[in-house]
Amino acid sequence: MEFFRRLKLRCLWSWHGVVATWRTEYSFRSWVWANLISAALAFVLPLSPAERALILALGVLVLAAELINTAIEDAVDYISTDPHPLAKRAKDAGSAGVAVAAVAVGVAWVVILIG
Repeated sequence: MEFFRRLKLRCLWSWHGVVATWRTEYSFRSWVWANLISAALAFVLPLSPAERALILALGVLVLAAELINTAIEDAVDYISTDPHPLAKRAKDAGSAGVAVAAVAVGVAWVVILIG
């Protein structure tokens, strides 16, 4: 039973992170809407199940990257809002992670649509 109690707590904490990010991060909300459009297209267009799964999974990874980026930015800002090269590098790397994940979705769409 301890396993299920801990699993429930982990799910609640994760959901709280999603809700907090939704409320405070415009970029996360934008990616959610982009993913909804992408998912709708994946179900409307005649894609194979594997292609559809790829598009949906990559979209979820963009959201995960944005959540991690938000965590990095919040942690850096909590420590100090003073400019520092390491803080900038951490924030820029988090942002780049989101961009790379988004490029992966774009590449998948291009390959699927022209393939």
